[in-house]
Amino acid sequence: MSDHYYTENPQSSSSPVRWTVCIKDVFLTFQTDHGVFSRERVDDGTRLLVESAHIPPHARVLDLGCGYGAVGVSVLKTSETALVTMLDVNARAVALADQNAQINHVRDRARILCGDAVEVLRSDEQAYDVILLNPPIRAGKSVVFTLYEMARSRLDPEGALYVVIQKKQGAPSTEDKLKTLFHRVEHVARHGGYRVCFC
Repeated sequence: MSDHYYTENPQSSSSPVRWTVCIKDVFLTFQTDHGVFSRERVDDGTRLLVESAHIPPHARVLDLGCGYGAVGVSVLKTSETALVTMLDVNARAVALADQNAQINHVRDRARILCGDAVEVLRSDEQAYDVILLNPPIRAGKSVVFTLYEMARSRLDPEGALYVVIQKKQGAPSTEDKLKTLFHRVEHVARHGGYRVCFC
């Protein structure tokens, strides 16, 4: 049985690959592996999320469910004063996020954490200006909705949450849930069936 990308300790054999991508006119190099989400390229939803999120100067950013670091590292490379916390339950993904921050020379502004989001964020006293989330849809609605709730609890009162989701993978129910947590839920980008919600 193959690992899911939200597995804590993937058992699939390691076979790292490295590739380069251009996001927001910046070239990034990523190392990825089996057992992580979108191993062979930055997926369309992640790209849309990064390209549509507004990152203010000196922002404290949380990449929630960071995987190998595509979002967090991209933010660090394109927003030179941002401080980014990357968090994921998948130990292999977190190790890759650390490597990718080093490969792209942004490790000094990154805090990289491994663990269950609920447990980590309950003990984390940091408030964030921006939280970015490409939710793990295959983990189930209960898990995804809990991530929305935890994001709300760690967001600065003036902060912003950006969530990317496909219409066919539950965008309407996501928007309904977000409206129970935030006064404002808007679409800031749409492309190829993906929507980025801004709260």
